[in-house]
Amino acid sequence: MERTVSARLVFTTTNNTKIALAVAAARNPGFSAFQESLTVRSQGNDIPVEEIADHHGGRLHYFDTPQPSTVTVEYSATIRGRATAEVPAPVDLIRYVRPSRYAESDRLLPTAYAEFGSLQGAELLNAVRAWVNTELRYVSGSSRGTDGAVETLLNRRGVCRDYAHLAIALLRSKDIPARLAAVYAPGLSPMDFHAVAEAFVEGAWHVIDPTALAPRESMVRITAGRDAADTAFLSTVGGSLVLNEMVVGAVVNGNLPLEEPESLVVLG
Repeated sequence: MERTVSARLVFTTTNNTKIALAVAAARNPGFSAFQESLTVRSQGNDIPVEEIADHHGGRLHYFDTPQPSTVTVEYSATIRGRATAEVPAPVDLIRYVRPSRYAESDRLLPTAYAEFGSLQGAELLNAVRAWVNTELRYVSGSSRGTDGAVETLLNRRGVCRDYAHLAIALLRSKDIPARLAAVYAPGLSPMDFHAVAEAFVEGAWHVIDPTALAPRESMVRITAGRDAADTAFLSTVGGSLVLNEMVVGAVVNGNLPLEEPESLVVLG
């Protein structure tokens, strides 16, 4: 499978703004080819960028703008092949079963046991995916950046990250390690950065997308972490900025794979 992904961001910064981007596709030794390009410019001049390794093959690109600037970021990558499955570190199987900022699994434990009883493994994974898909309505702009899984469940609506946070919290409540993955998602409409959940069942990290908006087989990992606090595509470390433009692209060379919701899929 060959996939091409891209992102264009334009934003305006204040004095002494330090910026961390998470827009680059995660590298993986399973890919047969991986070609990418990243440019960061202000007023026609290239800005020096430092690449920093992030969790699970992800990469941050870090730079600063000492003076107020209009910054344009252009990223593209063409990827052939599929990623090899990640071997989890023992600490990850502890970290990703704990409650976190946006996935309050401790508060949702009674709900998880009431809805899913003694289900475990792949059966639990599919039950959670289907339940979240049924219980929530996808409404663009309906949630705030501070909303976690509990708020999402109370409001019964959200966007992709809200769906993923609720699924993650319910799985963790049942002692299944679960995390959020930021991805490029060919087939997604409208196109944007996408958030899905990954859960460690049957010896591997398997991806679920409770929104059912794109086929999982074609998704490309950007990064992964406890929740959206670890996976933001753009964040400041001092200073501030205003995002003026964002255009995301993701396509497959050929036909999109068919989605089989109940199948176990490793993000590739």
